[in-house]
Amino acid sequence: MNIAFITPEYPHSLTNSSGGLGTSIKNLAHSLIHQGVEVSVFIYAQDQNKNFKEDKINFYLIKQKIYKFGGFYFYRKYLQQYINKKVKEKSIDLLEAPDWTGITALMKFNCPLVIRLNGSDGYFCHLENRDQKPKNRFFEKRALQAANAIVSVSAFTAKVTSEIFKLENKITVIPNSLDPNNFMPSTLKVDENLLLYFGTIIRKKGVLELASIFNKVVQEKPNAKLLLLGKDVVDVFENKSTLELFITSLSKEAKSMVEHLQEVNYSDVQNHVASAKVIILPSFAEALPMTWLEAMSMEKALVTSNVGWAPEVMIDGKTGFTINPKNHVSYASIIVKLMNDDNLNNQMGKAARKQVLSKFSTDVVVLQNIEFYRKVILHSKV
Repeated sequence: MNIAFITPEYPHSLTNSSGGLGTSIKNLAHSLIHQGVEVSVFIYAQDQNKNFKEDKINFYLIKQKIYKFGGFYFYRKYLQQYINKKVKEKSIDLLEAPDWTGITALMKFNCPLVIRLNGSDGYFCHLENRDQKPKNRFFEKRALQAANAIVSVSAFTAKVTSEIFKLENKITVIPNSLDPNNFMPSTLKVDENLLLYFGTIIRKKGVLELASIFNKVVQEKPNAKLLLLGKDVVDVFENKSTLELFITSLSKEAKSMVEHLQEVNYSDVQNHVASAKVIILPSFAEALPMTWLEAMSMEKALVTSNVGWAPEVMIDGKTGFTINPKNHVSYASIIVKLMNDDNLNNQMGKAARKQVLSKFSTDVVVLQNIEFYRKVILHSKV
C-alpha cells in the first residue's frame, strides 16, 4: 500500500511553522512506515521547492506561487498537476488531505481522496460563534463533497461538521495517535508550584479564561507560577495581541507569577511538561488535541475543558478533571486540589497514560487507519 498526505504543515527543520495538524500527520506517517506502508508527504505553501527522503518517507515541499489574479484557482491546479504526476510516478494508491480551508476543492486526482476532519475553518467558526468567510465555506464544502471518503479524529467533530455542511457522506471515526515511547514519564524534578499551559496563545483555547482562573489560584496559593508556552496571535474579536489581553486580565499578584515563552524547541517542550505540577488546557475549540495526548502519555495530571470532544479523550475524575473553563472558581479549586494532593495527582497521571496506551497509541490506531484505507481503495476499484 502506498499512501500520500497533502498538508500545509509538517514538523521539520526545512518547513514553515507547524502545529497539532502537522504533528498528527507525522505520527500517523511514521506508524504506517513501521507497518510496511510506503508514505509520501506533499507540503504546500512553503518557501522553497525541495524533494528528499528521510526516515523512509518521501517529502515534497511545494513553494507557494503568487498570481496576479485567481490564485485560489491557479495554485490549486498547479498542485493538482504536480501531485498527479507523482501519483503516477510513485504508484500512489490513496491521497489524504485535511479539511482546513478545503485545499482539494476544484482538484481531481488519479487515485481516491480521503479528507480527515481535524477541524475546518467552518467548524471552529461554529464553536466560536462567529461568521465564516463565504469563500472558505465554499471551498471546504466543495472539498468534502468531492472526497471519496471522510474520516474524523473525534465523533463530536464528525457530528458538528456534518451538520454545518449538511453532508450525506458516512464519516468514519479514527482518533489521533502518538507513540507513547516518545512521550515517557520523566525523572525530572517536579516544581511543586508550576502550572503549565502549552499551545497557541489564542482565545479559542481558553487562554483568556485562564487569566481569571489563575487569579483565583494565586489567592489560595501565592507561590503558584504559570508558564505559557506557545505563539501569541492577534485576537479575532478585539484585533489585539491575545497575550496582551491575557496580561491585562491578571491581578497584580498573579501578573508577577506568569512567564511566557514563544519559541521553544519541540524537544524542550517535554522538559517543561515534565517539570510542571499540573497541566492546564482549558480549550473551547479542538477536534482531538495532541497536547492532551502528549501530557497524558507523560503521566501528568490534567485539568481540561469539558467541551464536545473531551469525553472521548479524558475520563473525568480518573485521568484528570474536565470542567467548564468559564466556571473560574471550580476550575481554580481543582487546580489547587491537584497541587496539594500528591497521591491524587500521581494516580491521575498513571491513569492518563493507561488511557493513551489503550486508545491512542500508534500501535492501536495505525491498524484502524490501514483497514480504513484498504476499504476506500477497494471500493474505488469496484
